[in-house]
Amino acid sequence: MIDTNTQAKLFQHYPMLRELSTAQLDDLLSQAMLMKVPAGTVIFDENQACQGFPLLLSGSVRVIKASANGRELQLYAVNPGESCILTSSCLLGHTTYHARGIVAQDTELVALPPATFKALINNNELFRNYVFSLFSERMSDLMQLVSSVAFQKLDQRLAALLASKPSPILATHQALADELGSVREIVSRLLKNFAEQGWIKLSREHIDVLDAVKLKNY
Repeated sequence: MIDTNTQAKLFQHYPMLRELSTAQLDDLLSQAMLMKVPAGTVIFDENQACQGFPLLLSGSVRVIKASANGRELQLYAVNPGESCILTSSCLLGHTTYHARGIVAQDTELVALPPATFKALINNNELFRNYVFSLFSERMSDLMQLVSSVAFQKLDQRLAALLASKPSPILATHQALADELGSVREIVSRLLKNFAEQGWIKLSREHIDVLDAVKLKNY
């Protein structure tokens, strides 16, 4: 059962739930489960069946595709107020996961059982519109990712990534490599080159962006 404090957070991040009827809301709150998941936890993995639909209240989850040699490519991130389109796809299509979800920051979420999710999709237009509008946004993001990987060099992708993040960037070279689907050694070399150009300043797990315009136009 979800308490009133958690209910308030749900309404804050997922305001369409306010439009549920009393009976629908009571059913959702009675069936949902509040979960607190520490950073680094694999919340779902390839070929696993989907156990529920997450509504994030805090933290974030990285959805990645991993290769046999351990390299990763981040497909997208899920933050509070968003949903995981891969989970939606698995629930609606009765399929298993084709990627891995890793908790990036300590995360609090409400998990809806598959039956509750499907009832919301079938019976609540606002929730249905929310899920499918996010499908559209994520597809656009994924098409941009495919275009970047296929047609942009790694140094251009790294420059664009750095320019898109608020400074200072609190991330390891390995984390940036994972996000780009590359390896740490190459990313470290490129970062050193950007630092020599005077565009960034490097320190341990800390990158200051000094010239975002040069990075954007690289």
